[in-house]
Amino acid sequence: MNEDHSRNGSPSRTFLEKITHFLSGEPQSRSELLEVLQTAQENDLIDSEAMSIIQGALQVADMHVREIMVPLSQAVTLGINESPDEYLEKITDSAHSRFPVYGETKDEIVGILLAKDLLPLATVNRLEKIALKDLIRPASVVPESKRLNVLLREFRQKRTHMAIVINEYGVMSGLVTIEDVLEQIVGEIEDEHDFEDDYLIKESEDESFIVKAITPIDEFNEHFDTSFSEEEFDTIGGIVLNNFGHLPKREESIDIANLHFKVLNADNRAIRLLQVIPNSA
Repeated sequence: MNEDHSRNGSPSRTFLEKITHFLSGEPQSRSELLEVLQTAQENDLIDSEAMSIIQGALQVADMHVREIMVPLSQAVTLGINESPDEYLEKITDSAHSRFPVYGETKDEIVGILLAKDLLPLATVNRLEKIALKDLIRPASVVPESKRLNVLLREFRQKRTHMAIVINEYGVMSGLVTIEDVLEQIVGEIEDEHDFEDDYLIKESEDESFIVKAITPIDEFNEHFDTSFSEEEFDTIGGIVLNNFGHLPKREESIDIANLHFKVLNADNRAIRLLQVIPNSA
């Protein structure tokens, strides 16, 4: 009775057939693998959170660095010639642990400063006597086109946590950390203001707008009839960050060019989401 029932398609028998086929050495595909895992989830062999992590791990093989990097305009960087008073203020305000250090121009990265390397010097008051160039470590450089699974393997092999991202012309375009990659696997905490990836600007019912910080300046200008310059910053997040003068936290707000900006989502490295309200509204 039980044997006939399983042959007629009970869930447990279906799963066993699929997993046997998966392990049989026959040609398999990602869709087939996901089908087996989906059946396992339906039979409570793995929970939804584990399933989400597995899907995220598979997804990183199809993603590139350019999709998750923090744009240069939103990165907190230090100048090689800055005094301790200047760079310590940036380090304190941002609360980051790693900082790209640039030379003559901001897209000429000469190394990475680890905040922890300053602690022994600060305790014995030696910061004023040591140049920043003597404290930095070599920077890992990766192209925008590198796949995330390859980047994660390199992070583990080199035991590094941050890489400088360069574009096709060899110019720094942003930075990426191991945390950024892992977030693609385990997922990020969704925000009540999150919306579809297809949108950069979305109008709300109260005549305000939800705007992603990565929105290009030209698109923002066209939508809001503004004239922000594209020479220094590429995204509206860069404009807002520059006007704040520090990395703002959630709910902080500022008025720029007849627009009211409020930070809806930000982490300890970048602004993610903004609310924009025309002051005339």
